[in-house]
Amino acid sequence: MKKTLSIIALSVIGFGLVSCKKENKEVQNPEVIGVDSTNAPVADSTVAPVTPTVAGTEAAAPVKSNQPTTTIALSESNFDFGNIKKGAKVNHVYEVTNTGTNPLIISEVKPGCGCTAPEFTKEPIMPGKKGKITLSFDSSNFDGSVQKYADVFANVENAPVKLTFNANIQP
Repeated sequence: MKKTLSIIALSVIGFGLVSCKKENKEVQNPEVIGVDSTNAPVADSTVAPVTPTVAGTEAAAPVKSNQPTTTIALSESNFDFGNIKKGAKVNHVYEVTNTGTNPLIISEVKPGCGCTAPEFTKEPIMPGKKGKITLSFDSSNFDGSVQKYADVFANVENAPVKLTFNANIQP
């Protein structure tokens, strides 16, 4: 019986190792659309390369915006809540100003963990106008000093823009 269980366990472990293995296959035969002056095949340069993915994994970052870029100014990029009681739910509003010439479009605000919930201006922020990004923090699962962040994805050159906050969680 122990031998059978050992074989089953090894089979499951072996299968798990094989199924989690990331394969990096390159395209062997790209679509050929013509020949150059030496009669060598030429691939279509407009075809995007295929990137293999592993089931159950996500892309590292959201796709960059197709909107024309603009510039952004933050009232602050870091906020200190100071001392807060464990279990307190606090929030802070970061003010953003569109300092460019195109509408500012915030496509996503992605917090670093589940303890932080974002809300943000969803409509385009016109040049010279202001918008808001609110980060709400639930301190229930923390003790002592913490630092958290959220990445702001928008149509700006250096996206994502990182917003951070600190807190000292007291019992």
